[in-house]
Amino acid sequence: MSKLRILVSGMVAGVPYQGGATWAALQYVLGFKRLGHDVYFLEPLTPRTLCPPDAPLAQTANASYFNDVMRAFGLEQNSALLLTSTRETVGLPYGHLRQIAGRADVVANLSGTLKDAELLDSIPIRVFLDLDPGFNQLWHEVGGIDMGFAAHTHFVTVGLSLGRPECDVPTCGRHWFPTLQPIVLSYWPVAHAITYDALTSIGNWRAYGSIEHQGIFYGQKAHSLRRLLTLPKISRESFCLALSIHPDERSDLQALKRNGWNLLDPAKVAATPDLYQEFIRGSKAELGVAKSGYVVSRAGWFSDRSVCYLASGRPVIAQETGFSRFLPTGKGLLGFQTAEEAVGAIEAINKDYRQHASASRAIAEDHFDSDKVLSGLLCHLGVAA
Repeated sequence: MSKLRILVSGMVAGVPYQGGATWAALQYVLGFKRLGHDVYFLEPLTPRTLCPPDAPLAQTANASYFNDVMRAFGLEQNSALLLTSTRETVGLPYGHLRQIAGRADVVANLSGTLKDAELLDSIPIRVFLDLDPGFNQLWHEVGGIDMGFAAHTHFVTVGLSLGRPECDVPTCGRHWFPTLQPIVLSYWPVAHAITYDALTSIGNWRAYGSIEHQGIFYGQKAHSLRRLLTLPKISRESFCLALSIHPDERSDLQALKRNGWNLLDPAKVAATPDLYQEFIRGSKAELGVAKSGYVVSRAGWFSDRSVCYLASGRPVIAQETGFSRFLPTGKGLLGFQTAEEAVGAIEAINKDYRQHASASRAIAEDHFDSDKVLSGLLCHLGVAA
């Protein structure tokens, strides 16, 4: 494989102190770097996301978190935080970014984060890498939002069914190449001691942008979890969610607590890459609840968070989105559609936990290893043997 210059653009500090979102971007940066390529990371930041508002970029919490993460992973010489519609940066100066973009072979633009034409347009292979399948396409097609598709030459998605008959999500006139979420396994060794003797997960009760299309409502994790409220009672299992939920969601908070869900503050247990990793590796297994939009679209989405559990040797019980057509299930990874099916999966794991734990790591190695996933992606783009 010849050495390439690759620019990755994604979100780390747009909402600082979210360890999971940080890892989602890092897997691509570290994965391409592991393959021996010359890799740079650029995060555009809109003024409305500055913390505190109106502060100089270098004096924001965004910049502080960004710098901490880049130093921790040895990326401080190859990264920049860019205030959009300006040339103000933290890390690499804008002039240097122009030089990098001018000589880059590929940009992996995670969900179209980078929109700066002065940087983007000069790169010959411009990949819109869709990490939010269904929503990105519906916002473009139905919501009338310019997602920046026209600025790209290639379209890649973690929605494994996008464009197939079983998935009703519009393709927006593009061919979407399916890819699995990569994980750099050397950063995620098999875990041993269990700190949280429970099924755990990390996420947002609500994120952004529910949408309706042709009578189908594509909603948030809240809409999925409400259908599973009684799960702790009917399973007699412990559940521990690091859930970002606004305190004004009083009725939902009461219902979760009344039914036995143990809620943790993700700002305390998952705010950094290290804390996020520690929480996952200390868990018994994951209960992966998907946004209802992923469920109803049947787009075959599978969580990058769940991949981290699998790599750590922690079994995953995941809400079905159509992923089971593409991934092995039954040992280590089990899908469910109803609370009753989730109970059956829990019972199966509890009967032979060691076997399921071993199978979990094997799935990560066979299907999500960044060496395999990213090499395959580059081959698809025609830039690697």
